[in-house]
Amino acid sequence: MNILLVGEFSRLHNSLKEALQELGHTVVIVGFNDGFKNYPVDFPIVRKWNSPWLRKFKFGLYKITGFNLNSYFTYGQFKKIQSQLTDFDVVQLINENPFYCGYHYEKKILEYLFTHNKKTFLLCCSTDYLVVKYEFEHPQKKSIMQPYLDRKISDKDFANVLKFRTKEYEKLHRFIHENICGIIASDIDYDMVLQGNSKYAGLIPNPINIRQLEIKPFPTLEKIVIFHGINVENYYKKGNDYFEKALHIIREKYGDNVEIITTRSVPYSQYIESYDKAHILLDMVYAHDQGFNALEAMAKGKVVFTGAEKEFEMQYQLTEPVNINAIPDVDSLVSKLSWLIENPQEITAISKRARAFVEREHDYIKSAKKYLNTWNQ
Repeated sequence: MNILLVGEFSRLHNSLKEALQELGHTVVIVGFNDGFKNYPVDFPIVRKWNSPWLRKFKFGLYKITGFNLNSYFTYGQFKKIQSQLTDFDVVQLINENPFYCGYHYEKKILEYLFTHNKKTFLLCCSTDYLVVKYEFEHPQKKSIMQPYLDRKISDKDFANVLKFRTKEYEKLHRFIHENICGIIASDIDYDMVLQGNSKYAGLIPNPINIRQLEIKPFPTLEKIVIFHGINVENYYKKGNDYFEKALHIIREKYGDNVEIITTRSVPYSQYIESYDKAHILLDMVYAHDQGFNALEAMAKGKVVFTGAEKEFEMQYQLTEPVNINAIPDVDSLVSKLSWLIENPQEITAISKRARAFVEREHDYIKSAKKYLNTWNQ
């Protein structure tokens, strides 16, 4: 099969591409490489005029005239490569706004892809119209809406989420759903949203290329190493404020018995290596299931603080923890970190179960075969 993957922001499509190629398929990715993360993309779309003062000019022009220069430049780049993005057996969109354009230009791009290729599927693995609607309607459930509703994030900094509440993006949502063959969820957080949707094709666990993620035995458990990788743009969305407060207490409580490593907005290739010597990795507090970063760390044998709610345990029929369920509560985080530091044998046990879990449920070849089955059906 010839497969076009549209968009990339967690390495999901790159890992899926690697598996599909091993299975004998031809795969290309088009889209942005997600800023500082710098994921590989076959047909890269780049942001134009992106210095601070030019961004202000673009924003001012949009406020005054309604003309979106970002969308205009993105559409221009797409036009130059569109002839190479035709006749694919399957197109998969990473979400409902993979080119980050406003309604007019995003619709023009997607309309071309729908018209000139055989089948299109939508991946639900981030914010989109249905996800945002669901999370606002269920504010008690763990989600990135909670820090916004707690007024930790301004409307301006949350604009890339709030846009899905506008009439423009509701129209885009309906246009996409009229033209796709099905929707695939990447984890339980999105599976909950899509229950009962007529286009829902089911959950396919994130594909993790375990062959690239070597598990290294811990050199020693005498000093526990905790890694905290911060994406500055998503600081509150991930619950980093809770993690930092908890780490401050842990540092005072255990002193030289712990080492804390913190990074801020580093490229993916640097990030994946920067926690090699860590025993524990802090991922996020607002999820029911694991995202890509957490799963890759689990594959490397790290004890990951992330989403691991009852729904996750039931989905995979787990009787022992493969990670640590993180919640937005400093006392809870401190208690769980203290338990691990004082019981290092639990770190070793969870580490082994984490790797085994990813091998069993998230192997990229197994996931790719599930994608192929869904696309073919």
